[in-house]
Amino acid sequence: MRLVLFLVVAFAIANAVGGARGLTAFRDATSEFATLSEAVAHLRQENDALQERARRLREDAAAVEDLARQELGLIRPGEKVFILRDQPLDAVIPPQQ
Repeated sequence: MRLVLFLVVAFAIANAVGGARGLTAFRDATSEFATLSEAVAHLRQENDALQERARRLREDAAAVEDLARQELGLIRPGEKVFILRDQPLDAVIPPQQ
């Protein structure tokens, strides 16, 4: 009888620690919850920033102009564009002799 009772108690303890709903599973779920909570917080911040950018583009003509200048390379009438090419340093500054 003691052996059966011991086996039942040992099984219950093993199940409580390593079972599907045991301490190990609880620790893993807690860790995953923390990771997912951080990801959700990051995505919420990113979403807020994108919503703010969308609002500015809807309401602010200067924001639209800035975006057109940066991404499309557009210029205002009368502006001049200077295109600078990278050159080797020795082509710009002659070597010292």
